[in-house]
Amino acid sequence: MHTATLRDDEFNQFRSWLHRTAGINLSDAKKALVSGRLSKRLKHYDLTSYGDYFRLITQSTEAAELQTALDLLTTNETYFFREPKHFDFLRGQILPKAHAGKTFRLWSAASSSGEEPYSLAMTLADGLSSTPWEIVASDISTRVLEKARSGHYDMERAHNIPQSLLSKHCLKGTGSQEGTFMIERSLRSRMQFMQINLNTTLPKLGEFDVIFLRNVMIYFDMDTKRQVVARMLPFLKPGGYFIVSHSESLNGITDGLKLVSPSIYSKP
Repeated sequence: MHTATLRDDEFNQFRSWLHRTAGINLSDAKKALVSGRLSKRLKHYDLTSYGDYFRLITQSTEAAELQTALDLLTTNETYFFREPKHFDFLRGQILPKAHAGKTFRLWSAASSSGEEPYSLAMTLADGLSSTPWEIVASDISTRVLEKARSGHYDMERAHNIPQSLLSKHCLKGTGSQEGTFMIERSLRSRMQFMQINLNTTLPKLGEFDVIFLRNVMIYFDMDTKRQVVARMLPFLKPGGYFIVSHSESLNGITDGLKLVSPSIYSKP
């Protein structure tokens, strides 16, 4: 069977669907990514065009395949302790001020395959000795959430984890699991993984001391950014922190937060 080519009109179908569903804006440069990530699914269904695949996923009977397509197109690269300044700020500026009696709550709102929330969990476990804490980790992709829930990674993913945290919070795989490591159960038990699409009405999640929303707004247009942040702000406690990636800014997106240092905001 010949390999299908993604035509511009087909690319535009996927593009407008992804924008409607997930608020994600694909530039023309992403055409190769769409065709590469979906080509396996065309083969799987023995389809000869991307248009046929688009028709398949938008039939009401194919909800599972629709989610598969969404998973494939929304997953982005992530790693442990990415943008370390944020973890330093959390450790040095936020955790020392946590109230001992109250549960410290953190939301990792674009948690991908779990590297970010587990890095946060290690930081909280170390920095909050007597204060109880919990993390809600959410993503639009069910596939990456499954990976995150398992807490099981290839050993090469571990190189950004400080040695002291690695030996304290991770278990080294042996036998058939050699070359992998597992996040320790006591950390995993404090995480709640949830599928959440930030472009729809959010579930009742309670209030958080800190919200991480990193490396996802780069995919949104200005209007979507404003709506997403406005939807999330009610979940942040007054005095709480909202943290975006170093490559992102909330300038012109909200006036409900004040800049503390680059990419770190607080709610008055």
